[in-house]
Amino acid sequence: MNETITDRLAERLRAARKAKGLSLDAVARISGVSRSMVSQIERGESSPTVATLWNLTQALGVDFAGLLEAKPEPGIDVTREAAAPVMTGHGKDVRIRILSPAETVGSHEVYDLCFKPGAALVSAPHSPGCREHLTVIEGRLRLICGAEQAEIGQGDTARYFADRDHAIHEVAGANARAILIVQGS
Repeated sequence: MNETITDRLAERLRAARKAKGLSLDAVARISGVSRSMVSQIERGESSPTVATLWNLTQALGVDFAGLLEAKPEPGIDVTREAAAPVMTGHGKDVRIRILSPAETVGSHEVYDLCFKPGAALVSAPHSPGCREHLTVIEGRLRLICGAEQAEIGQGDTARYFADRDHAIHEVAGANARAILIVQGS
């Protein structure tokens, strides 16, 4: 039997809710998603929007990308570009493509960031000791971390503690792309 994405979401969201010992009502309160919608999603009767899925994953403390991935089998695990989960930040000016597997969430996460001209990705502090490694693939970015800032260009890498307010800004008025590695989020 072929498992559909809707089936996979239903199974994994239900398992995550039960593992946390939460009722449908509790998940609805925490996530802001109606109880009936949570129930429909868990029964595989509804396909949630990205926003709804994001709210549920945040409420349950589970990885967004991991809900969509098939269970890994031994060998080479390939995620095709079109299959990698994508989020947008600050409107649609920053595209965030999730490259890391679900099992590494909270310890080692990898993102492909694409910035439109003038775009910024602003982040609240992560957990204590969390570090980020930002490598520019193309363009120029300004990193602001606490009271410090640095401008970096193609091929440059900035490493910083992300347990304080931090932001990444495109500064050259052109598209920019970077790889972001988060350790201990």
